[in-house]
Amino acid sequence: MNKKLKWTAVAFVACGLAAWGIYSQMPKPNEELAQADKVGASGKDKKDILNVNAMKIRTGVLDDEISVTGILLPDEEVNLSFETSGLVVDMAFKEGSHVKKGQLLAKVNDRKLQADLKRLQAQMKLANDRVYRQRTLLQHDAVSQEAYEQVRTELETLKADIDVVKAQIDLTELRAPFDGIIGLRQISVGAYASPTTVVSKLTRVVPLKVEFSVPERYVNEVNPGTALNFTVDGSLQEFPATVYAKESAIDVNTHTMTVRALYANPNGRLTPGRYAGIRLKKQEIRDAIAIPAEAVVPEMGKDKVFLYKSGKAQPVEVTLGLRTEARVQVLRGLHVGDTLLTSGTLQLRTDLPVTLDRVD
Repeated sequence: MNKKLKWTAVAFVACGLAAWGIYSQMPKPNEELAQADKVGASGKDKKDILNVNAMKIRTGVLDDEISVTGILLPDEEVNLSFETSGLVVDMAFKEGSHVKKGQLLAKVNDRKLQADLKRLQAQMKLANDRVYRQRTLLQHDAVSQEAYEQVRTELETLKADIDVVKAQIDLTELRAPFDGIIGLRQISVGAYASPTTVVSKLTRVVPLKVEFSVPERYVNEVNPGTALNFTVDGSLQEFPATVYAKESAIDVNTHTMTVRALYANPNGRLTPGRYAGIRLKKQEIRDAIAIPAEAVVPEMGKDKVFLYKSGKAQPVEVTLGLRTEARVQVLRGLHVGDTLLTSGTLQLRTDLPVTLDRVD
């Protein structure tokens, strides 16, 4: 009996040890891991809520415009040169100053011509006296008509010679052909000038010309009288101009047509040579619904946008019209008062919870 009890106790202890070994090898719940899973799940739920910007749909004016680059040109510009050769004896202008039409700017030596003029003018009195005497004698039949005509011809020839010398003297003077701003001097007093020598440059900057080119598909939409606005670097102001002429043919290499407009340029504020960013208005659409181009999502040949409804994103198919650089016209699909989602469009999907950061 004692032996039987002994073996029973041994078997019980062995079973207990085996059970303990099996229990110790079983996986146990990790409280820290469980807590992390709860936090992760909570973060995931929050992550599914997308922060976006939106805008209220309203109607407005949509301008159909062409944006091109042009350059400012002077109304008139010329390189000033003498019409004759000679030694420069006077420079009568201040560099960079305004000059008037006809103002004397420079002069070459004309002493010989002045001497010739004085000699011819001195002969005028004698020639006039001869004509007077011959006319008096002719009235008394004391000389022939031929003798009288000869002295008259000599007088007219002398007058013509004087006019020629005066014209040559005029060629020694360089005068402004129009009102404008004179540039920098290219020669000095004492230099020998010829008709190929540039003395300076004269520029008229009031008004200014705005020259630019438009693609051939817009050629018929840009005509004399078409209004435009342009900007220049360093200024946020827009300047108005009006098209006054365009080239007679399209450039076969660039397939564009050159166009020129006039800007009044009061007080000569802008200078020629500057680049201009030009906005040329083609048409104006009133009561149009226009949205940012980035709000449109192309999908399977159709266009859709997302609206904000009850805290979620809802897709709507739209029909688009006119496109500009930044906006696109919506013909069908949107109504005034709708809230359009304008950011995060690539992440949006149907019924995705969203939070509005900003509503324009």
